[in-house]
Amino acid sequence: MRIKYYTAGLLLLMACQAEKPSTRPPASAAAPTGEVSKVWVADKGNGTYQNPVIDADYSDPDVCRVGDDYYMTSSSFNAIPGLQILHSRDLVNWKIIGYALERQPPFEHFSQPQHGNGVWAPSIRHHNGEFYIYWGDPDFGIYMVKTKDPAGKWEAPVLVKAGKGLIDSCPFWDEDGKAYLVHGWAGSRAGIKSILTVNRMNPEGTKVLDEGMLVFDGHENHPTVEGPKFYKRNGYYYIFAPAGGVATGWQLVLRSKNVYGPYEEKIVMDQGKTTVNGPHQGAWVDTPSGEDWFLHFQDKEAYGRVVHLQPMKWVNNWPVIGEDPDGDGKGQPVMVYQKPNVGKTYPVVTPQESDEFNEPTLGLQWQWHANPKSTWAFTTNRGVLRLYTHQLPEGGKTLWDVPNLLLQKFPAQSFTATTKVKFTPNPKLEKERTGLVVMGEDYAHLSIVSKKDGLYLTYASALKSHKGTPEKEQILGKLSGNEVQLRVKVSAGAKCQFSYSEDGQNFKQAGEVFTAVPGRWIGAKVGIFATREDKTNDSGFADYDWFRITP
Repeated sequence: MRIKYYTAGLLLLMACQAEKPSTRPPASAAAPTGEVSKVWVADKGNGTYQNPVIDADYSDPDVCRVGDDYYMTSSSFNAIPGLQILHSRDLVNWKIIGYALERQPPFEHFSQPQHGNGVWAPSIRHHNGEFYIYWGDPDFGIYMVKTKDPAGKWEAPVLVKAGKGLIDSCPFWDEDGKAYLVHGWAGSRAGIKSILTVNRMNPEGTKVLDEGMLVFDGHENHPTVEGPKFYKRNGYYYIFAPAGGVATGWQLVLRSKNVYGPYEEKIVMDQGKTTVNGPHQGAWVDTPSGEDWFLHFQDKEAYGRVVHLQPMKWVNNWPVIGEDPDGDGKGQPVMVYQKPNVGKTYPVVTPQESDEFNEPTLGLQWQWHANPKSTWAFTTNRGVLRLYTHQLPEGGKTLWDVPNLLLQKFPAQSFTATTKVKFTPNPKLEKERTGLVVMGEDYAHLSIVSKKDGLYLTYASALKSHKGTPEKEQILGKLSGNEVQLRVKVSAGAKCQFSYSEDGQNFKQAGEVFTAVPGRWIGAKVGIFATREDKTNDSGFADYDWFRITP
């Protein structure tokens, strides 16, 4: 018997429908491209795949299926647009098709960077012809958004349960029409953690109906239990939940014949003898052919939480995830495996990386550091992305405090990011700046800055920027013009070497090797920015011709 999702008396398979992308403001949508990554492809082209299936920071992934289509979302924290939606037909080849959250509520609160806050561990489900995403914001409560078209416009967020410390939520509709919500707790806000509670919801899934019941306490054997996902199979209610911590934990599964328990417990996957640390938190899905699979993350420090795909089987109504060499019912991750049997072979696709800035909208890989203003960036009819310099926030000490950083995830362990920019500063201002940045709690950037006598190229880095440590800047020299190519080469261990070229062919190294580090609950990111120090009624601008990811 396969995965079942129950909706008002109807038994539904998890699912989603592929639709064409919608038109959205800059940094929220783009026409799809057919470009395949040059730095990481999971599909080996011979009927097998290699993990990770997405070698980028899609933290806390959840997936649903309807028919032949799979849809993934993940934690986006303070990055906007948030709740990326990825689509696949075979669980191996994934493409970004949109976002469910164009602006993050409360809107004014998230107009400035709120590192590590916002969208935590979402769940995506299909119910009565609509797609639902639930997530917990640790400071405000559990929200829900829904749509009939996962690649299009999503409705405004609804606050389902207000409160501090409510995180990692997942809905469940039973076959009798009753709806439930399971969630975890953030000790940093609630003062308690390592427990799971279940609430009744109204059938529409827009509000909880009670105070909730404690269904599992992990303090004794499963500390930091969180990220629950609710399912039902063969008369059992199942809660899949990671425990033991992000980088060191294991995959726990709970089961009961009653939605409120008591629940039996079993560890169904851990690191075993592999190199995949902390393998847990994700989604159980099936294929139309009847196979079971599990997607989860692995924490890789500066590279973020990358996505793995594991085979799964059922033994005595318990799932076994990955390979089980000793037959004890506890699996371990695989690194290379036969692709899922989905009935046919689909083309190789990968999440978007490079952007030529030739379309009316930005590529879907881009996200801002906070809720954006419309004046930060414009696509143009000239095949460039124009960034206007934006005043640094009052009291801001480093780029950690700057909202108008346009960033994307590291796409692989090793890659090169190169961009071409033409900078036209406001002649009435000084110290306008634009450039290429690698962002985390430590960061570095290669930028052009305007001075009275012209444009200068500078390299700067800030260690422990989240603690207000100021930048250390090195002036590299005066530019002969206002066009330059900026580059950063990222190698194993997140070692970053910046360089630049005024002729587009000969690149000169800039600064020392910088080691990227994570941000707050996220991997390092790479991208572009444009800032100024002064308040004025106009600003300079930077025209970015393209941004390319290569080996």
